[in-house]
Amino acid sequence: MATESSTPPDPLLVVVLGPTGSGKSALAISLAERFSGEIVSCDSVAVYRHFEIGTAKPSREDRTRVQHRLIDVANPDEAFTAGEYARRARVVLVDIAGRGHLPIVVGGTGLYLRALLEGLFPGPQRSDELRERLRTRSAGMGPAYLHRMLRRLDPGGAEKIHPNDVPKLIRAIEVCMAARAPMSELWQQRGRDPLRGFRILRVGLNPPREKLYDRINQRAAKMFDEGLVAEAQALLQRFGDATAITPMHSLGYEQVLQHLRGDISLAQAIVAARQGHRNYAKRQMTWFRREPDVTWLEGFGDDASVVGQAAAIISSQSPAPSAL
Repeated sequence: MATESSTPPDPLLVVVLGPTGSGKSALAISLAERFSGEIVSCDSVAVYRHFEIGTAKPSREDRTRVQHRLIDVANPDEAFTAGEYARRARVVLVDIAGRGHLPIVVGGTGLYLRALLEGLFPGPQRSDELRERLRTRSAGMGPAYLHRMLRRLDPGGAEKIHPNDVPKLIRAIEVCMAARAPMSELWQQRGRDPLRGFRILRVGLNPPREKLYDRINQRAAKMFDEGLVAEAQALLQRFGDATAITPMHSLGYEQVLQHLRGDISLAQAIVAARQGHRNYAKRQMTWFRREPDVTWLEGFGDDASVVGQAAAIISSQSPAPSAL
């Protein structure tokens, strides 16, 4: 009697998430080496070329050890949205799985991850004229002006965007004005296009808070020691006004800009960068706690015990990926 053939399961997709400084990249590299994987970066600043020191990108050595995707794919003066990230990342995931490798998405940008896994609503088209006006207002009156504007248009949406995140503030205001409705409501009303064709395994890192903050403080100071100020100066010289360089307002670089303008001393810039990264880690954990079906591991990604736990979870999947 002939037996009916079973449909093979969808390929596995591993997502490593957690706050900045928790060792996501270290864990992802260990898992990629063990399970013939490739890493897909999910970082809204690492997508930009020439931003090296302040992004904590994987070293050249790490990129030689394991294939990394979606790093250095845009110029600093180009717009690179969450929707664009999702489109490119989905193509990359299919390519990796199609070659029999394990795709591992790693990074701390929650909006990019949501766009990839859940899809985004089809928002209004961009208006270059409006964006230029808003960038000019931000340059003259500061990012806080845009945040106050967004609070009037969409109080709920404003709570989820950092007051210094100029690109996201501009896009949110643009959507609200074009659609004549709060962006946060549009998220709920309009359909999305979730990722299909993969079994998604989410692994989260939750290291002790005080130890995490110690690492964050050390890493922020190290960025300045390694030449963050000189890198920012070179970027400004190459690409011009900071308002035209999307990632220049990310953590670390924003504090350098304040120092270069003479608003704060170098010592104050380091203190502000440390505080900014700690606050960002808090917001990341709040965001990621809302992710469904996350297996949380208590520790850093470079802890041998954490690597072992994550590997065991992946091996338990049916069918399990082949460990090297």
